[in-house]
Amino acid sequence: MKKTLFSLLLVFTVLGTSAQNLPIIDVHLHSWDVVVPFAPPIYPIDLSELPDAKIKDISELLPMTVKEMKENNVVLGIVTWNDLEEIYKWKEYVPGMFLTGVLFWDPLQPDIEFIRNEIKEGRLDIIGEIATQYNGFAPNDPRLEKFYSLAEELDVPVLIHCGGLAGQNEFFNIKDGNPLLLEEVLKRHPNLRIYIENAAYPFAQEIVALMYRYPNVYADLSTVSWIIPRKAFHSYLEYLMDADLGRRLMFGSDQMIWPETIGMAIEAIESASFLSEEQKRDIFYNNAAKFLRLTDEVIKEHHERISSR
Repeated sequence: MKKTLFSLLLVFTVLGTSAQNLPIIDVHLHSWDVVVPFAPPIYPIDLSELPDAKIKDISELLPMTVKEMKENNVVLGIVTWNDLEEIYKWKEYVPGMFLTGVLFWDPLQPDIEFIRNEIKEGRLDIIGEIATQYNGFAPNDPRLEKFYSLAEELDVPVLIHCGGLAGQNEFFNIKDGNPLLLEEVLKRHPNLRIYIENAAYPFAQEIVALMYRYPNVYADLSTVSWIIPRKAFHSYLEYLMDADLGRRLMFGSDQMIWPETIGMAIEAIESASFLSEEQKRDIFYNNAAKFLRLTDEVIKEHHERISSR
């Protein structure tokens, strides 16, 4: 089965060389509660520069996100939020378009047995985003152990916020974003499938060391692809590519309340002149297909859906 999957990915990579006629997987999307203001000083750019992309009412988020996904050939997205009833609406809105995950900021909030049941019943597909760094919890905090254990036991992926960028929060500590803090977790859970938001930006050397040592660690290129200056993003991405990690980097947008950032994130990768077309396909689709263990049938359907447009 594994050989067949890789053969399919290779064939589809050869068939086309542009994101315009090939499918994309977005491994980092969010539902949201309310349209909230963001403090510009937190990031290198002023988020008010995105007025056209920001939704005006929270009810617009789901349809506008789906619209952006379809316009940009995004065939599958992983959407997470702390309100499970809300993200289940996403799963029902366009069947087959979304996988779902439970987001939490406090390791004491979610009921672990409830999460177990939701996964077994097929309503939840991943654990995360684990966003506990926002509240001062490092990724190796003992209170997170039960979630890592459950993810390994049920063989579901984990998405974790681990890096130096974040929204406004007085409890956020940059030092807690060092990805090397995950090493003891990975030693305890050698079969844990985990991917790190923003490729742990700006901890370049640390994420390379971790990914060299632990092949089950992947990373997404979400917010960092559009929230920092383009030159800085390309420099970081090129460093990771030069380190030969191109087969474990995945596309993500982290669209939050700006659905149009999906297209912006895609363009950020398309405009990277140092990437080959094959490397772009790995980032846009192939790596996530492997990480998520998509079946041959699903991969074929994704490609046929786009090629038939």
